[in-house]
Amino acid sequence: MGTHSPKRCRVISGVRAFIVLSDAVATPGDRGLMPTEDHEIFSAYLQAFADCEPLRTRVLVVLRSLPDEVQRDFVEDPRFRVTMENHIPGKGWTIWMASPGPIGCGSRCVVLRPRLAERSEEFACYVIAHEFAHAYLRNGGWGDITDAEEAADALAASWGFSRPSNGP
Repeated sequence: MGTHSPKRCRVISGVRAFIVLSDAVATPGDRGLMPTEDHEIFSAYLQAFADCEPLRTRVLVVLRSLPDEVQRDFVEDPRFRVTMENHIPGKGWTIWMASPGPIGCGSRCVVLRPRLAERSEEFACYVIAHEFAHAYLRNGGWGDITDAEEAADALAASWGFSRPSNGP
């Protein structure tokens, strides 16, 4: 066993979702692709939403809409995960993350809130795409855009998911 640096974790809050980035590495088996009967490559990312329609469908719509390069980046990176927040009032919430690892090998975990199922489809898909953009950009900039929030908004818009003008 080698030595590991202390776990460094940032939680970046969004309106209805957030992404957790940490310097951690997932071990094999933490997230294996488990195809459904139609060999859906995104099935591992949908498991957390099995009992939360229409959120499951909305996550799938956004994943399928992403450019091939982004889909490959997510599917081929064992650090990428999508899960649902499990907050219990008065108790808090938990999220399981991989152990710390080398810098640059951090977890890429997108955590979505169940109430996105109650929002308009346009707003929910925007939030999901925005959070996926953070994961893809590793919470960094995009092109000339250095602000992480602006970069995630711009990238999500380039994927066809602009911030709705009418809100949630």
